[in-house]
Amino acid sequence: MAQEYRFLGVFMAAFALVVLLAVDVYGQDQNAFQVYTTVAFVIGALTSVFSGYVGMQIATFTNTRVAYIAQSSLDEAFKVAFRAGCVMGFSLTSLGLLVLTIIMAIYREMGIVPTADSIDKYSTMMEAVAGYGLGGSTVALFARVGGGIYTKAADVGADLCGKMEFDLPEDSPKNPATIADNVGDNVGDIAGMGADLFGSFAESTCAALVISASYMSKHGDGGCLYYPLIISAFGLLGSFVTTFAATNIMAVDQNEKIEKTLKWQLIISTVILTPLLYLAAVISLPEEFAVSAAKNTPMDAFFCTLVGLWGGLIIGAQTEYMTSFSYSPVLGLVESCKTGAATNIISGLALGYKSCIIPVAVLAVIIFVCFKLLTYLGIALGAIGMLSNLAISLAIDAYGPISDNAGGIAEMSELGEHVRARTDALDAAGNTTAAIGKGFAIGSAALVSLSLYGAFCTRVFGEDKISLQDKLVFSCLLIGAMLPYWFSAMTMQSVGTAAMDMVNEVRRQLGDEQIRNGQKDPDFKACIRISTTASLREMVGPGLLVILTPLLFGFLFGEKAVAGLLPGALISSVQLAISSSNSGGAWDNAKKFYEARKMKGTEEHKAAVVGDTVGDPLKDTSGPSLNILMKLMAILSLVFAKFFVNTGILKKWLD
Repeated sequence: MAQEYRFLGVFMAAFALVVLLAVDVYGQDQNAFQVYTTVAFVIGALTSVFSGYVGMQIATFTNTRVAYIAQSSLDEAFKVAFRAGCVMGFSLTSLGLLVLTIIMAIYREMGIVPTADSIDKYSTMMEAVAGYGLGGSTVALFARVGGGIYTKAADVGADLCGKMEFDLPEDSPKNPATIADNVGDNVGDIAGMGADLFGSFAESTCAALVISASYMSKHGDGGCLYYPLIISAFGLLGSFVTTFAATNIMAVDQNEKIEKTLKWQLIISTVILTPLLYLAAVISLPEEFAVSAAKNTPMDAFFCTLVGLWGGLIIGAQTEYMTSFSYSPVLGLVESCKTGAATNIISGLALGYKSCIIPVAVLAVIIFVCFKLLTYLGIALGAIGMLSNLAISLAIDAYGPISDNAGGIAEMSELGEHVRARTDALDAAGNTTAAIGKGFAIGSAALVSLSLYGAFCTRVFGEDKISLQDKLVFSCLLIGAMLPYWFSAMTMQSVGTAAMDMVNEVRRQLGDEQIRNGQKDPDFKACIRISTTASLREMVGPGLLVILTPLLFGFLFGEKAVAGLLPGALISSVQLAISSSNSGGAWDNAKKFYEARKMKGTEEHKAAVVGDTVGDPLKDTSGPSLNILMKLMAILSLVFAKFFVNTGILKKWLD
């Protein structure tokens, strides 16, 4: 993490200079605006880094305690792991809300609002505040990609060689890649995930602030300006009440109750937040305002957040159905393992593709309803509504890696099979909840990206319509749709390259009979160096692809090229991210099905391990990174919108 942050520090300093020099906007004092945007960018980046650090501290502080308490009680072990997830969820969400509120308050006091009597008097300020989302998302991209490469290189290497070739148990202290694998769970699934979901919060809020600024300015400086922040604040309150159900009401005294308890957290929070979202709209917004019609009311805004909130629950429920071994899709994967790894992989890919149907249909309904009520502002509010219980989503997401590492500690500490059985049960439920969290992140990312795209088009084209029949727009639409596949190929190839190095190192060390017999400790640091070096080296290419593509297209071809690039990347990213995450989650739980029934080492289990190995880079590297791709490209294009208008050096030649 220290090496990753040093690298990111150099990169973010260089990119901050680009923001300072290239950002352009309508306004009276352009240079001051560039400074404001750059400062917000740096603060967003630092907040994202701190979010990852906080997550790591919480996870590593807790996983030993979960392993210890699992010796005596499954229920208490669950509560420790879940409460740690809650600490992380509430810390990161409240931190993001606090910092964004402070930035807005300071910018108002510093006079970034250009004219007191202008209808658009807050537009300039909110466009500068958008730099906060850009900074958070840029760090999140590198944290997700780098962390994903680190953890999957170690995980794949440990599984392919240690488990398949030498028949070592999961997290065996004889396996040289064990420590790197456990460290990777924290780097990728805690620090990377924390930075990712912080970025989702920052971008969705900034999107709503930018779009609503011109509409809400004429209603004064009251709650309407801070309405997106009030939604998140009420979400924290509702999520806080929800946690009492898991820790004080529901008892997890059987393995079957773990997943149900976590699932009920999402259901209860959704029910509690429904009236709170209504209250947030009523107390914040004027009785009438004009966005999509001559007369809009707070009920329009409430319905936008409501369909986002309940749509997220539907996506989460469908994700659980497709990835939990309690239901037929994963049980079908389990059955396919009986005929070998090939049929398991074929069935897993088909499962992932089919899992796109319901989430995409739900997103389409949300977009239609929100756009009809409040156009692009409605879509941004739908995204915030979907993320209003973000603290709970983070809690159940962080719970998984904490439980996973508790199992590793129990295995290496030789605490006994009954302890490992309990931690495995906790971990198996965590796999499903992690998949649910990824579903929320992907769905909200799609809505955020679309709302940011609307803000970009409004700022660049004004009331003019952009047509898909334009030759440049349609050409760049196809290129944009190709980018997620290029990006995924780069991340998966990176994992494959690093995993080959890891397998060779593990194979070399386990060739020593003393290490295999436990008479000599493996060289864990050698495997850690392989993962660290690979993650730092390989995260550069995918990161630069996402950042430089819209900048290059805008600089060369102008705003129309970017207007085609963004929706193309959005459309294919959603499908690819959902299918990748769900295929990987289903393969992982198919493997857990055999391990829970003490069938380790059987031919069926080995086939399931191969499927899980294929799915690892899909669900933990390329899949979750794609939602950052679509958000980052959109918010970067918004911040640099006027730069694209003022450059586009080949525009005249293309026309």
